[in-house]
Amino acid sequence: MRVRVDRVANESTDSRSGLAFAVSAYLLWGILPIYMKLLAHVSPAEVVAHRVAWSVPIAAAVLILLGRVSDLVQALKSPKMLSMGLLTAALISFNWTVYVWAIANDHALDAALGYYINPLFSVALGAIFLKERPNLIQLVAIGFAVIAVVILTVSAGSLPVVTVALFVSWGMYALAKKRLPIGPNQGFLLEVLVLLPFALGYIFYLILTGAGSFLVEGPVTTLLLLGCGAVTAVPLLLYSNGAKRLRLTTIAILQYIAPTMIFLCAVFIFKEPFTGPKVIAFPLIWIALVVYTASLISSLGSTKSGSKIR
Repeated sequence: MRVRVDRVANESTDSRSGLAFAVSAYLLWGILPIYMKLLAHVSPAEVVAHRVAWSVPIAAAVLILLGRVSDLVQALKSPKMLSMGLLTAALISFNWTVYVWAIANDHALDAALGYYINPLFSVALGAIFLKERPNLIQLVAIGFAVIAVVILTVSAGSLPVVTVALFVSWGMYALAKKRLPIGPNQGFLLEVLVLLPFALGYIFYLILTGAGSFLVEGPVTTLLLLGCGAVTAVPLLLYSNGAKRLRLTTIAILQYIAPTMIFLCAVFIFKEPFTGPKVIAFPLIWIALVVYTASLISSLGSTKSGSKIR
């Protein structure tokens, strides 16, 4: 089956629209913990169900405006595409559930650390599954991240579950998404459509049993749950369209905006303690990310120089 994929922009240049899309997405992700904190009294499973349910009309409207509905129809007719969509949907829903639980239960710092480590974990996944060879500098960066996780594990006596769950689930999601032969807008709608029956079933079950918060705990909670679609779909769609118009190195640098804002929210708004092993672990990750980004910039410069020589 042939599926039309969104056109990718020139990899050697950044467009203003791409920068605007991507920065907007990361800023929205950065303040998302504040929104999710307002829903801390709602179970994470119910929040995720509403994120799925109310994302569908927004994602569908975008696809209709872009005139790409036929791509999705073709994907829905393909058992292989549906199975791949089910895998990415399962990974992203797990990631969302862990994230919502983390924010509600005062583990925003752990969430920030997980998203800081994610790009380094993606390098490791690329080496394992895609046979991409990390250079020495990237290996050093990964080493710093491993040391940080070991420090947190030893100090707590167990793995930092939230941190590991977030970077593993998002990294695996990105890897699976890379192999999904469909455009990002179509892919997102495919994922939420696959999850929609489960989400609606769970929402109706909660309504019928009186165990949920939607339409029960007042208009503010109901409106916040309705808004979960917008806060989920809008930044994802902005990011998808921004990434197509920016260089890899630009995206690599911009992606630190969100976890930095989550970190600031955790420390200065949620007043989570930034003490003990985290004071050591976070600087190690920051050093690792500086090393990793410098490696990306250096490799891009080498590629450009080589192409000019030829």
